[in-house]
Amino acid sequence: MNTTEKVIFEQFPYWEKAIGSIPAPHDAELTVFVGCGTSYNLALSLAALSNLAGRPAIAAPGAEWLNRPAALWSRWQQTHVVALSRSGETTETVAAAKASRAAGAFVTALTVEPDSSLAKNCDRLIAAATHPDEGIVMTASASLMLLLGMQMTGLQVPASIITSAHSLAADLDTVLSEIITDRSHFVFLGSGPLYGVAVEGALKLMEMSQTMTQAFHPLEYRHGPISLVDQKTAVIMLYSADQKAEEAKLAKELQEKGATVIGLGGPGDLELKVDFDLSLFGLAILPALQILGERVAQARHIDTVSPRHLTKVVTLA
Repeated sequence: MNTTEKVIFEQFPYWEKAIGSIPAPHDAELTVFVGCGTSYNLALSLAALSNLAGRPAIAAPGAEWLNRPAALWSRWQQTHVVALSRSGETTETVAAAKASRAAGAFVTALTVEPDSSLAKNCDRLIAAATHPDEGIVMTASASLMLLLGMQMTGLQVPASIITSAHSLAADLDTVLSEIITDRSHFVFLGSGPLYGVAVEGALKLMEMSQTMTQAFHPLEYRHGPISLVDQKTAVIMLYSADQKAEEAKLAKELQEKGATVIGLGGPGDLELKVDFDLSLFGLAILPALQILGERVAQARHIDTVSPRHLTKVVTLA
């Protein structure tokens, strides 16, 4: 067992410590969730959850919010910026937080490093300790930041999600060797707050295994990208209750074109039950998507402790 795999399966005690009371969301006309890489993917999910809770929100990459915020929103005085960064040192995110405060926005920092630059340049800090052995690939910290952000939007996260998430990861792990054999194209499909989780699953597998991945809203996949599907394709469908029937039709269509489908919350060549609704679904399945990336990397004899071209903290001169 390498360090990445170890951290994935040992992250759950840190969830337990992070579940609790988070201050009420800041009163604002718009909340902007800002991040880079994995943190931006989490921002996509959190913005969707915030909107579903009746609090208008958008997600923005750190550099976009820093360099052209007016293309997204213009009323700074009525804006709540939530800046996400594992290290709290991501250049674009820290700069965006500073610029947002200077322009009059209220800034919340969401990180696992409470002594970081981001933590020192915010109006409110939300942080949790992560697994000390986590390396370059964001696994435990990604889950924790999503968990904290969900609570920040007003969601109540039950302790039972810990057991369910661990079981889902373990159950998927037991059958992955058969599913990923000879697969070189992985597609992640999710809608609403699951879209950001789908994008994160695709990113995780890509950076861990150097494999071609894509992420789409499910019903968008027919509009062009489906042309790539063949016997080398594995589709990870994140089912949502409000359009499950249509997603199941798409899954069947993809199977007929040669793809193997992993159904999380719905039908596929492998079907795994998810016991939570749309608001908690993404958190419950995130560790399973992380172990998927690790197993594909192992099948390709790639060490995820030192992924190619990546560093733990992205800082720009």
